[in-house]
Amino acid sequence: MKVSVIGTGYVGLVSGVSLADIGHDVTCIDINERKVSLMSKGKSPFYEPGLEPLMKKNIVSGRLHFTTEIQKGLLNADIVIIAVGTPMKDDGSADISQIKQVSLQIAESIVKDTIIIIKSTVPVGTNELIRDIIFSNLSHNVEFSVVSNPEFLREGSAVYDTYHGDRIIIGSDNYRVAECVATMYKPLGMNILITDIRSAEMIKYASNAFLATKISFINEISNLCERLGANIEEVALGMGTDKRIGHEFLNAGIGYGGSCFPKDTNALVQVSDQVGYNFELLKGVIRVNQRQQKLLLHKLKHRFGSLKGKRIAVLGLSFKPNTDDMREAASIIITDKLIEQGAEVVVYDPKAMKNAVQWLNPKVNYGISIKETIRETDIALILTEWDVFKELDLSIFVELMNSPIVFDGRNCFTLDEAMEAGIEYHSVGRPVINNNIIPDRLVKLAESYV
Repeated sequence: MKVSVIGTGYVGLVSGVSLADIGHDVTCIDINERKVSLMSKGKSPFYEPGLEPLMKKNIVSGRLHFTTEIQKGLLNADIVIIAVGTPMKDDGSADISQIKQVSLQIAESIVKDTIIIIKSTVPVGTNELIRDIIFSNLSHNVEFSVVSNPEFLREGSAVYDTYHGDRIIIGSDNYRVAECVATMYKPLGMNILITDIRSAEMIKYASNAFLATKISFINEISNLCERLGANIEEVALGMGTDKRIGHEFLNAGIGYGGSCFPKDTNALVQVSDQVGYNFELLKGVIRVNQRQQKLLLHKLKHRFGSLKGKRIAVLGLSFKPNTDDMREAASIIITDKLIEQGAEVVVYDPKAMKNAVQWLNPKVNYGISIKETIRETDIALILTEWDVFKELDLSIFVELMNSPIVFDGRNCFTLDEAMEAGIEYHSVGRPVINNNIIPDRLVKLAESYV
């Protein structure tokens, strides 16, 4: 099929490249000339493992093209995919202005019967609104259908998810059109669920809201574990073994971030309020996450009182590993508060350093390596669970820091590793390890196995 993709963010670019890779002729459209020039050379404007090799492969094959001209990009397209951003407004609702603008351009540009797929995450009812906008502004006598096709790609593993996803959702009021879209995806060999349009829109929001709920729930349990002397990792393992619960999204930490969960949970709350329904559970999930992002700050205050004059290393800036995305990252709040309290902050991230400059306090210092970042610091914070951090020999904290005190917001190391290294180790939902002194609870636990 001839496919046009409007918008080359994480969703649009990964979708376009993968569709080209399974045999379709794909044109990706973006108004940013610099991005289009970069992508035409096989370079991704953001970090996503495995994406650039696929781009180069399909550019060489002649199946993948890029342009800034929407009329040229939509010429003779069988399917047009809308994948522009729907950022969160100040009131928490989704901003669909970009989708409305693109819809007007599509109405003016399509010259043949076309299927228009909305892949952007949009409030329930948006697909119908877009259909009305296009119908009212058509420049040519053509037939079109609007289909809801939400994405479920995880940043950092989006390419893998494209080929190994759990399902493809197609929302349409025309089964023949839905079958055509299903045919486009057939080479991926995934389960395809065809629903009505509004249900497809809701599936996306409901899925992200549920996953966010699991994260906030396990973080609440972890906070309780700290007060009761339990270990959250053992608790999560015991919970996850129940097939009804599962192990995924039961990793305690300092909350979720990124472009999806914060935006989508707030948008669903706004939609609920608009129809007169008080979504109390989801409001609680959001409050818990906002509090959890500040957890390490509370731990630091409890341990030190004042941070004035302290030199603090921050390892990990992106909201999760394997991405350079800084949106809603805990590092933004934490570094800002540290500087506000008089600390000197030096940061390091394997991929997000360039993006971080646009998001972090200008007083932040940037390290050139892990070792240089922690050298002669008083405290080290771990905010993102990059493999390069998880694989560290903890002895470097002893060797390089003024005092080997580590606050780990992602539980990258076991308590045994921390004890063996002789560091003071504060994590989430687990006992504090203080200079190789084993807590009485762990001593008693060990004795029970002898």
